[in-house]
Amino acid sequence: MGKFILRRFLWMVLVLFVVSLITFILMRIIPGGPFTGEKRLPAATLAQLNAKYRLDRPLHIQYLSFVEGVIIPRVTTGKQSNYLDHEYLINVRLPFGDRTTFRWMNFGPSYNSIGRTVNDIFREHLPISMQLGFSAFTLSILIGVPLGIISALKRNTLIDYLAMAVAVLGISVPVIIMAPILQYIFGVQLKIVPVSGWGNLNQMILPVVALGASNSALIARLTRASLLQVLGQDYIRTARAKGLIERLVIFRHAMKNALIPIVTVLGPTLAYLLCGTFVVETVFGIPGMGKFFVTSVTGRDYQVIMGTVLLLAMFLVLANTIVDILYTFIDPRIRTD
Repeated sequence: MGKFILRRFLWMVLVLFVVSLITFILMRIIPGGPFTGEKRLPAATLAQLNAKYRLDRPLHIQYLSFVEGVIIPRVTTGKQSNYLDHEYLINVRLPFGDRTTFRWMNFGPSYNSIGRTVNDIFREHLPISMQLGFSAFTLSILIGVPLGIISALKRNTLIDYLAMAVAVLGISVPVIIMAPILQYIFGVQLKIVPVSGWGNLNQMILPVVALGASNSALIARLTRASLLQVLGQDYIRTARAKGLIERLVIFRHAMKNALIPIVTVLGPTLAYLLCGTFVVETVFGIPGMGKFFVTSVTGRDYQVIMGTVLLLAMFLVLANTIVDILYTFIDPRIRTD
């Protein structure tokens, strides 16, 4: 298991290199820059800004400087004195040496949020997006998996048709439509919960439901299809022929194998939800990362774009690693080696 995790960590570093290079090239192909907005700046001012943030250097030098601060871990001693010396996302004081520190994932300053680094933005807004995403993810599992199981066990009955109708409705209605409807019904008409904001439980209900509804519908359909496929296997018929009670047949024999495709989908889903969702955060006025990512794209804030994309890539690799480890517990025949 230790070798497997080490291999995955090395692969994650390689993935971050490739993703960062592709993102860097795509950003620079797009016309314009972080300081070329609708209002034109004087040439002298633009030159000073580019020099301050080192955007006047050759592109390969800019990329290598970014990689050095973000992807390559560094053990430093003493105070650094360049403009990249800000709070790091991962900054751990090592037990040896008075000022020896392990530093990683330093994304540098934001070009649009003056006086703030990308890491400052992440520390302030990423936890909110992660809280929203994890809550919606949990809700989607609590609704989707039982709904899919019930639908599979009651196949071709009224319960099955109703459950799948709800699932299809949840998948078909996009979040951008569902969120205002929930606001109008439960916030404006019934006045049960607030229509916007973030911070307490009442404010979390509507955005979590709006974000988790479509995912729970997808999980319900996947659970139903996977469980129906397993229930048709020979070993399930053998277990029933031996006289095992239906509950043991379903939860001890069928669900284990049915969980494999479900867990496969849950890993990437969790990674995407943790990085923020622009629509839900905008509709409900949640100060998460989704809004910053979209505004960074329109404002050519290279550092925020690179930071968000790399965080998503890192979350995806970690989520897939956890999924692969879970495979070994679900099915003992699967080995990480």
